[in-house]
Amino acid sequence: QVQLVESGGGLVQPGGSLRLSCVASGFTFSMYAMSWYRQAPGKERELVAAITSGGGVINYADSVKGRFTISRGSAKKTVFLQMNSLEPEDTAVYYCNANRLASGTRYRYWGQGTQVTVSS
Repeated sequence: QVQLVESGGGLVQPGGSLRLSCVASGFTFSMYAMSWYRQAPGKERELVAAITSGGGVINYADSVKGRFTISRGSAKKTVFLQMNSLEPEDTAVYYCNANRLASGTRYRYWGQGTQVTVSS
């Protein structure tokens, strides 16, 4: 059974930091690109950060560049999102995503999400 389980969300003051974790199981983690998305109330889900299966290519949304860092640990099948200098605009539900294209078939899995609230 495929599972992506996020943790690490919570309430933080502006300027603070949080570290999100996503533990994967049920699929070959090393073969999947991993991403973090977020969705704020009334807005569409947007890509925050992505890292390729080998970790060699990383992309960030312009709004989080220089503040967020995505990384992955193969041994523990975990992807992280370190979020620094948080702003109220970062408030959203954050989702972990696993993605792979193989032989013309797209495989995509989602976690259940973790709430991040930035407020004083």
